[in-house]
Amino acid sequence: MARLVDLSHPIEHGMITYPGLPGPVVSDFLGREASRGHYAGGTTFHIARLRMVANTGTYLDAPFHRYAEGKDVAGLPLESLADLDGVVVDAPERERAIDAERFAGRELAGKAVLVRTGWDAHWRTPRYADGHPYLTRAAAEYLAGAAPALVGIDSLNVDDTSDGVRPAHTLLLAAGIPVVEHLCNLRALPATGFRFHGVPAPFRGLGSFPVRAYAVIG
Repeated sequence: MARLVDLSHPIEHGMITYPGLPGPVVSDFLGREASRGHYAGGTTFHIARLRMVANTGTYLDAPFHRYAEGKDVAGLPLESLADLDGVVVDAPERERAIDAERFAGRELAGKAVLVRTGWDAHWRTPRYADGHPYLTRAAAEYLAGAAPALVGIDSLNVDDTSDGVRPAHTLLLAAGIPVVEHLCNLRALPATGFRFHGVPAPFRGLGSFPVRAYAVIG
């Protein structure tokens, strides 16, 4: 029987995903008590109001995130986001700069390549944004040439955030390869033999949006 593994962080009111970006604000548009007057006795509903930046929780970056002419999240075909053959590439937490050698010799074309660093253990702690693992330019160049369907990481960012050039985003998104950041629970996945799903709501004009990423094993 197939087993599902949730790879997304829950989104909560006020939580910080990335330093400097505001946390989501969750409030009532129509609360249960207020809804009583709209429906039959004993029938209530809740409609929430949400204000947040698109880069919240576990989210996907489409080419439009980096390039004005790139595809937005609504323009990405489902085939590039769902039911992908998955591959986990291990990069221990102590190895901050993840280089091309980690990916060499692997069959990556058309697959969801998930980089497992274990950094999700620091989620919502001060450590999470301090010295996180990232892909080097050489690794991004290798991946762009290997043509995976998608690249994900269980870390703050696929790039070294002290590098304003952002080479990994620049190279991967230029190649049309979506990036998923802030994954979690990758430790529950085998190296191969699973299917990955990570689909955002199809908002037009957005370069990033949260996903409910998950894997199907078996």
